[in-house]
Amino acid sequence: MKRDEHFDIVYSEETIGRRVKELGEEISRDYGDRVPILLSILKGSVVFLADMMRALTVTVNVDFMSITSFEKEGRPGGVVRILKDLDLSVSGRDIVIVEDIIDTGLTAGYLISTLEARKPGSLAICALLDRRVRRLVDLPLRYVGFDVPDDYLVGYGLDHRERYRNLPFLARLPGEGKNP
Repeated sequence: MKRDEHFDIVYSEETIGRRVKELGEEISRDYGDRVPILLSILKGSVVFLADMMRALTVTVNVDFMSITSFEKEGRPGGVVRILKDLDLSVSGRDIVIVEDIIDTGLTAGYLISTLEARKPGSLAICALLDRRVRRLVDLPLRYVGFDVPDDYLVGYGLDHRERYRNLPFLARLPGEGKNP
């Protein structure tokens, strides 16, 4: 499928841009003169992170983690593994986890436990997409771009087999139905 082929667009580039700007204003107000660390979870949140950074009026530090989860006995979130850890110390610092999508919450829950053990000053999640319908774990989502249904979405960082991350909009992937 090529970029110019028909996609069922859920959120246009303009709609996403407006919402990211609003989230940036909210985060900037909340953190004022503090310097939070924006923690991007690779790879899906990179596009959102880049736009979010430009929408902020506060000074920030940026760091990255890469984590993966494997199914255990056919259930998602069975085993979580850190593939790339933080470079910055988070002790006493304000952390804003920047995520593309929060689904069951199992992986994000593991990440929060891991970070809390490092004694940050504060910890919040900023998710572009919140798929509450699949949530299994209660999470401190402070900033949410959009609540989304249980559709398979691609674009704006979200992929299908490492494809479509570069689309400037969010769309349902034709023929894929619900997310796995």
